[in-house]
Amino acid sequence: MRSAAVVANLSILLTFILAAILNSYDEHLYYLSVQEDGYVEWATFWGFVVAAWIFAVTALHQLKVRRQLPWFMICLTMFCFFVAMEEISWGQRLLDYRAPEYFLEQNYQQEFNLHNIAATRIRKLVLQAILLGYGVILSATAQWAPAARLLKRCRIVVSPPSLIVGFLAMYVVYVWYPWSHTGEWVELAMAYGFAYVALFSRSPVAARSEAAGTVKALQVLAIIWALAASTVIAVRYGHAADPDNVNAARFEIDALAKDFNSGHVRTRCNIHKRLFTFAREYRQPYLFEGEYSQLLQDKGAGDRAEYLLDPWNSAYWIRHKCTRGRESRFIYSFGPDRRRDSTAWELGGDDIGAHLRE
Repeated sequence: MRSAAVVANLSILLTFILAAILNSYDEHLYYLSVQEDGYVEWATFWGFVVAAWIFAVTALHQLKVRRQLPWFMICLTMFCFFVAMEEISWGQRLLDYRAPEYFLEQNYQQEFNLHNIAATRIRKLVLQAILLGYGVILSATAQWAPAARLLKRCRIVVSPPSLIVGFLAMYVVYVWYPWSHTGEWVELAMAYGFAYVALFSRSPVAARSEAAGTVKALQVLAIIWALAASTVIAVRYGHAADPDNVNAARFEIDALAKDFNSGHVRTRCNIHKRLFTFAREYRQPYLFEGEYSQLLQDKGAGDRAEYLLDPWNSAYWIRHKCTRGRESRFIYSFGPDRRRDSTAWELGGDDIGAHLRE
């Protein structure tokens, strides 16, 4: 299975090479590629789904054949499925539902997922522990015969040693964090990693020829990206632009612009945050009591005003970008497609927003 392992490690390393190239030569494309409902996010989702599916099928096969509970493989199945669903906030943007109040209050992204409730430091430590602990240290330890026998007796599925290079690369890049949104690329590489662990842990696959194993590894990669591309297209064109919500968002943006231009709300350079997070972190209470709040109270939508949400139950955003000789300030909603289309400087796509006075 050496050539299959080469495919697996190359797909992981090429992920980071692609990120570096985009970041260096096309900042706008790089920025859009890591946004919600983009190719990177959906490839990450489908990578973990594919991994969960392979783990589940293999666990069922082992249960039938060996009459033993493959508990660790079941745990890996649940882990991969959980990570996949967390990646898309359990379908919140797809299904257009509002996150429960606890998540609106405690989750800095105002989304229905658990990992963004934990402190950033804790999230990073957990991810590093998975990459280094499971992908590298446990795999290396399993090369010691007594440890291998113990792990096999406990029915623990170990990442094959051929993937140590890939997992170590993920760990190094994540600790290094050379680009903005590096975590998104590491998560994509991690989805590949677990999909290949699942594939290589299947006894029938391991027994096949070198060529067959390589084909299987390439098929997994192709399936992930075919599903990702299909989903991006379906999501992008599957949301109907409800005229009532579009008009409501425009009125609300106008009201928010008046709040900012009133002099009661202050921003600063190089801010890009959800309005709710901005209002709390920078102590801007007027956003909860100004024109926007009053407009929604009059419409009977005060619960949205409390969390500064748009008609699609997504967050309104503030962007204040400054460089030498240039400054841009605008507020915006993702609009009907619930994905960011705007650049760092200008509104774009179906995003609904307004530039503020400077």
